[in-house]
Amino acid sequence: MSDPDAAGTRTGPEVSDGRAPVRRLRRAERREQILDAATRAFARAGYTETGLDDVAAEAGLTRAMLYRHFDSKADLYRAVLDRACERLAGATGTDDFDDQAIPALVRAAAADPDGFRLLFRYAAREPDFRDLIDTITATSREVAHRNLARKIPAGPWLDWASSLIPTLTLEAVIAWLDAGRPDPDQIAERIDQTIHGVMAAAQPRPR
Repeated sequence: MSDPDAAGTRTGPEVSDGRAPVRRLRRAERREQILDAATRAFARAGYTETGLDDVAAEAGLTRAMLYRHFDSKADLYRAVLDRACERLAGATGTDDFDDQAIPALVRAAAADPDGFRLLFRYAAREPDFRDLIDTITATSREVAHRNLARKIPAGPWLDWASSLIPTLTLEAVIAWLDAGRPDPDQIAERIDQTIHGVMAAAQPRPR
């Protein structure tokens, strides 16, 4: 039996629960459509509170069509997180903190706010998917430590700043998204000022 999603053009109506006919897409295009819809649905309530029926309704498809592409809700959610992570890494890189790092992070979050929130708000609280966020966090700390070591002496305050700055940066971006993205041309500079405040606080003080 051929897969309806493999067709590049529509050859007949495909009705989903009495709704309008679903346009047939190539399999890769349909998968992206499902991932887009799942990202929106999961970002509203998180993994536990979102069912496959919610995703199917968001996509305008049936559950059966979801199962043609993903084995389970967990499989779908993992694919959503992996795609968000790949997009973020592609937009920001992973090796250095330079003058473009924060603007790139802000642009990535603005381009995919639902995916960004899923990674750093929801998945971080979900034990079954925490491994992905733990990996991102560990990598961010390593990169921060390597870069901050040029400006902060080795010791506990360098470790403190290396842990705090990545967390602070991500929370600042999420708070900015939640606030309605005010002053988008200034947010990167404002976050940078906050980071420099942490760096100043980590410098040795006379006893």
